Amino acid sequence: MTQLTAVSGTGSRPIVSLTDVTKTYTLGKVQVPALRGLSLEVYPGEFISIAGPSGSGKTTALNLIGCVDTASAGVVMVDGQDTKKLTERQLTDLRLHTIGFIFQSFNLVSVLSVYQNVEFPLLLQRKLSASERQQRVMTLLEQVGLDKHAKHRPNELSGGQRQRVAVARALVTRPKLVLADEPTANLDSVTGQNIIDLMKELNRKEGTTFIFSTHDTKVMNHANAVVRLADGKILDRITPAEAQRAMGAEAH
Repeated sequence: MTQLTAVSGTGSRPIVSLTDVTKTYTLGKVQVPALRGLSLEVYPGEFISIAGPSGSGKTTALNLIGCVDTASAGVVMVDGQDTKKLTERQLTDLRLHTIGFIFQSFNLVSVLSVYQNVEFPLLLQRKLSASERQQRVMTLLEQVGLDKHAKHRPNELSGGQRQRVAVARALVTRPKLVLADEPTANLDSVTGQNIIDLMKELNRKEGTTFIFSTHDTKVMNHANAVVRLADGKILDRITPAEAQRAMGAEAH
């Protein structure tokens, strides 16, 4: 078991802690291991990139941390809570109040407008007044360049625009932890850079913790650490510069 702890962080207790986590999927009669004894600690305020080839376990790891899926074995702790011991209601509360999730497949509600999609988590939280919700939603839509598209439906948008709606929705509750599965995959380079800048700004101003998977070395460069996965295991936890060199060496 490889134990990797944070190089730096603003809190004494990890916001995410995985201990010897395995995840196996059953496909017919075949057992397919996605994660094999993954151990990782991420501390509040970190900006972590999870890198690795397709099938290495990046999305599975994010889904377990995001309480979208459950581990086959091992312990997944999020914000001090053992997710395996939580009821369905408690898991829902954890997702709603602590975690923002940017999915690769957007997961937008097709019958809702852009504005309504972003506002939806705030309605579920029941914390803000209508005017406070409007201000928060429109500020974020402006930041992701979609304030003029507030009344559009998802099917009237390009893939890149839908990704930006998904980013705004993940950030609107000001969660402690944001999980992003390839957040710039469907974006042109300028928009992708804008999204990373927005994430970095929240990280700096609010202390929001970000864990994101990416193939994009430009995105990886913004991380304070890169966790490399291969075949469901952690290879190492290194700096972006070291990751660049390692990827360059593997390409030759």
